[in-house]
Amino acid sequence: MTEHDGSTPGSDRAPALPPVADRAAFEAELGRLRLREKAHTREGDAIAAARRRLPMVEVDADLELTGPDGPVSLLDAFEGRRQLIAYYFMWHDGHDAAGQCEGCTWVTNQVRELAFLHSRDITYAVLCQGPYEESRRYRDFMGWEMPWYSALPSNDELLTGRQVGSMHVVCYLRDGDRVYETYWTTLRGVEVMDYDYALMDLTVYGRQELWEDSPAGWPQTMDAPPEHPMRTNGRPIPQWSRIEAGRSDDLTSGS
Repeated sequence: MTEHDGSTPGSDRAPALPPVADRAAFEAELGRLRLREKAHTREGDAIAAARRRLPMVEVDADLELTGPDGPVSLLDAFEGRRQLIAYYFMWHDGHDAAGQCEGCTWVTNQVRELAFLHSRDITYAVLCQGPYEESRRYRDFMGWEMPWYSALPSNDELLTGRQVGSMHVVCYLRDGDRVYETYWTTLRGVEVMDYDYALMDLTVYGRQELWEDSPAGWPQTMDAPPEHPMRTNGRPIPQWSRIEAGRSDDLTSGS
């Protein structure tokens, strides 16, 4: 990481610092900010309430996916539960792991424990927009364990009216053998899956990205283009620990 003015960690030039205040002044400023945070929380609750009141649209329950044992239906992906949250993973055909989507890698890497979702009758699954075997090898390279399917046989139908090839979160509801779509989001909407950025947003330096409204002298990531803040040295950031562990990032041979 480097500062926006080109200085580097370990150099004599340290990042800028906030002004220092006594405890009373600090708590007073924080109290004013807390009012805005509470309003933001209440607005989020209100938006969630409106989301629960959206109409739904029926989707063909027999749309084909590819799973570990071959073709399955969208209905099968529910695993018998009433709801399904599907993450539509972008895919770059013919690329090794380093060439796959850093944004999809970032958010998918957050999803680990599914028990709490299951306790609410919700299945979570990745519907990758690439071929099953290559993308499954990427899942294995990353060490992910969530249900994984290829949406390739039905991409256009599943993402009707949306940009096929982009990241999406789509929520479904099952009523018997019929399936309905109840919500979807894309781009920054998928940040709902993340906790890293949520935690970074609590810190004084934030996400340290070029687009942020930060005071002069605040550190910003400069080792990647601003559209790729989730990469370092040519790879999505979480991949480096897998490479160091000796995993192959060849997605075509199964090695």
